[in-house]
Amino acid sequence: MTAAPFKIPIMNKISRISISVSTLLLLSTFLTGCGHSQAGNETTNAVTVPQLEVFHLTRSDLHTSLQIPGELIAYQRVDLYAKVSSFVRKMYVDVGSEVQAGQLMAAMEAPEINAQMSGAESRLKSQEAIYLASKATYDRLLETSKTPGTVSQNDLDIAAAKQKSDFAQLEAARAARREITDTRNYLEIRAPFSGIVTARNVSAGAYVGPAGKGSDMPIFTLQEQKKLRLAVSVPEAYTAYLNNQTEVSFSVKSLSGQQFTAKVARLAGALDTRLRAQHIEMDVINNEKHLLPGMVAEVAIPMSGNAKAFAIPSSAVLNSTEGVYVIKVQDKKTIWVPVITGRKDDNQTEVTGDLKENDILVKNATEEVRNGSPAAALKMDNK
Repeated sequence: MTAAPFKIPIMNKISRISISVSTLLLLSTFLTGCGHSQAGNETTNAVTVPQLEVFHLTRSDLHTSLQIPGELIAYQRVDLYAKVSSFVRKMYVDVGSEVQAGQLMAAMEAPEINAQMSGAESRLKSQEAIYLASKATYDRLLETSKTPGTVSQNDLDIAAAKQKSDFAQLEAARAARREITDTRNYLEIRAPFSGIVTARNVSAGAYVGPAGKGSDMPIFTLQEQKKLRLAVSVPEAYTAYLNNQTEVSFSVKSLSGQQFTAKVARLAGALDTRLRAQHIEMDVINNEKHLLPGMVAEVAIPMSGNAKAFAIPSSAVLNSTEGVYVIKVQDKKTIWVPVITGRKDDNQTEVTGDLKENDILVKNATEEVRNGSPAAALKMDNK
C-alpha cells in the first residue's frame, strides 16, 4: 500500500519528458526546413537575375513622313461677269462644257450701245469731211504762195493751224468710235483660257452687268482641269523639312488605293498669322481628269533626318520624372545620359545628346536600372 504513490509521479515525469523531446524534434525539423527553403530561394534568385539586353549605337536615318490634309484647286479659276449692263441674248455653253481659249460662251445685247455706235460713226464721218476741207484749203494756199505777193504769210499760217485743229478733232472722233466699239465687244463673253464650265447662273433674257451692278452672281465660273494645284498649310515645326525639290505623295478618298506624286513648286515664304503655318503649293498634271478641283487630299510629306541625331528603339528611351534619358553601359556600369527626342515612327525615336557611334545602350530602359549601378550580365542584340 505504501509503494503505489511513488509510481504515478514517475510516469507523469516520463510523459512530460517525452512530450518535450517530441516538441524539440518538431521545432528542429521546422527550422531545418526553413533554412533549406531560404537557401533554395537564394539559389533561385541568383539564377533568375535577368540579363541586360543591349545594342551598339549606329548611325541610321529615320524614314518618317508628315501626314497632313491638303486641297486640290484649279490651276486657273475665274468668275466671268458682264462688263456692261445688258441682257443675255444667247448662251453657247452650259455646266460641264469644255471650252478653248477665245471661244464664244455667251452673247448679250444693249440697244443703247448700238445707238451710241451710230452716233460715233456719224461724228467721225463729219469730222473727216471737215478735216479734208481744211487740208484742201491749206494745200491750195500753199501752192499759190509759191507766186510772190499772191498770199500773205498770215493767211497761210491760219490755214495751217485750222488743218491741224481739224485733224486733232478727227483723231478724237476716231478714239470715241474705238471706245464704243470696245464696249460693244464686251457684249460677247469669251473664254480667257481653256477649261471646263463649272457653274452657270443666268439664262437667256436675264439682265446682267458688272459685279454688284445688276449681277450678284457671275454668268459663268470657268476652271482649268488638266492642271491642278495641291495646296497645303504646313505647321511651323515642320517647315524646315521642305524646299523646292521636295516630292510628296498624296491620295484622295474617291480613288482609294491609288497614289499620286507631286513636287513642291511654290512656298509662301511666311507663316499665316492665324494658323502659324506656311502655305505651299504643288503642281499636279491631270490630263486624265481623274482628279477634280475641290477634292481633299491626304498628303504625305517626307522629312529628312537630322545629321546629329541617332535613331534608336523607342524602348531604349527612358521618360522619368527627372527628364528623358538613355542608359549607356560604360566600364561595367550603367550611366543615365540625358537626351532630346525628335521624330518618331512606330518603333523608333530620334535622339540627340552626348552619344557617339558604337556606344552600348540598354534596349529596354527602366528606372529599375539605376544610374551608376554595376552592369549585370549583358546580352547583345545583333539586330
